[in-house]
Amino acid sequence: MRYQISGKQIDIGSALQTHVKDTFGSVVSKYAEHPTGATVVFSRSGYEFVCESTIHLSTGLTASAKSSDHEIYSAFDSCRDKMEKQLRRYKRRLKDHHRERVQPVELFGASSYILDSSDKVGSEEPESLQPIIVAEMEAKIPSLSVGEAVMQMEIAGAPFLVFRNERHGRLNVVYRRDDGNVGWIDPHQDD
Repeated sequence: MRYQISGKQIDIGSALQTHVKDTFGSVVSKYAEHPTGATVVFSRSGYEFVCESTIHLSTGLTASAKSSDHEIYSAFDSCRDKMEKQLRRYKRRLKDHHRERVQPVELFGASSYILDSSDKVGSEEPESLQPIIVAEMEAKIPSLSVGEAVMQMEIAGAPFLVFRNERHGRLNVVYRRDDGNVGWIDPHQDD
């Protein structure tokens, strides 16, 4: 597994990097058969250290966790525990579905844009209704079943997930509703 361990405006020593690799490696190997990479980022928020981690699995699914504490090692350990819980749930759900994905998830390229909100007080009326593009990035849309999409959304802690439905090939969206349930948008194909 490939590790990317970094700090935002803080120095990460070799002892912490070794601790992250050793403990993350044992947790990930326990619940995920073929992880491809892990990203761990440390930062500060006031008096606390924040640890954000993301693990990419060979199935194309991504798990992420975030935690904070007054000590950097405690922040990481708490983040690792959250990640372990997510990976344990992921593995249990795979067993519940009685289906292990043999092939990796197929990913399709898409463009992702960040638009200027221009909510500045006292700003002038825009000349046109076309939004101003601040940034353009490459996004990946996975090809999943609806159950896998819901699982991916929950593991990643995301409010929604856009995916290509394996059953019919059209784009779908699953999202977390305000009432705690999961919504699913499946547009009909126009003939």
